[in-house]
Amino acid sequence: MRRQPEGTGPEPSTLWGRIACSWAAAFAGVHFYWAVGGEVGLSISAGPLATTRPLWFVVAGLWGAGALCLLGALLAWLLARPGLRGVPALLTRWLGWGVSALLLVRGIGIEVLLLTNATDLNTSVTAGQRAWTLALWNPWFIAGGLAFGLATLRSRRHAVAESPPPYGR
Repeated sequence: MRRQPEGTGPEPSTLWGRIACSWAAAFAGVHFYWAVGGEVGLSISAGPLATTRPLWFVVAGLWGAGALCLLGALLAWLLARPGLRGVPALLTRWLGWGVSALLLVRGIGIEVLLLTNATDLNTSVTAGQRAWTLALWNPWFIAGGLAFGLATLRSRRHAVAESPPPYGR
């Protein structure tokens, strides 16, 4: 394995894993901020739930989503690890592709629905929610989906590039 000189940053094969990890950790932080009572941005994201804050929403929607984001950060960190092999590596890559697909479908799907007025979704959200969803939230999900997809792709390439030589050589 060729090592980069000191001070040149992370190896290209781990960079996207680190970016995906940072993305997930930042999103977890936002959810935990909202869960402990923070309000900035929540009304734009959750509408009336932000003001009423029912227990199920705080537990599942804020604490639960934050916990899932932390699991996503752990997954991304694993994708950035160079030594993962065998079944753990395969499972990590499958989960990476799954998270990538889920985030991309969510981001692109809601974007398309809002832009095309394809459903009643447009009548149930305010103009402010619609604008922030189109400009911030959906691109955020798309960026996360791309980061996880690239981390997973680079993880595979990294594992193939470092595979041990066959026996007998």
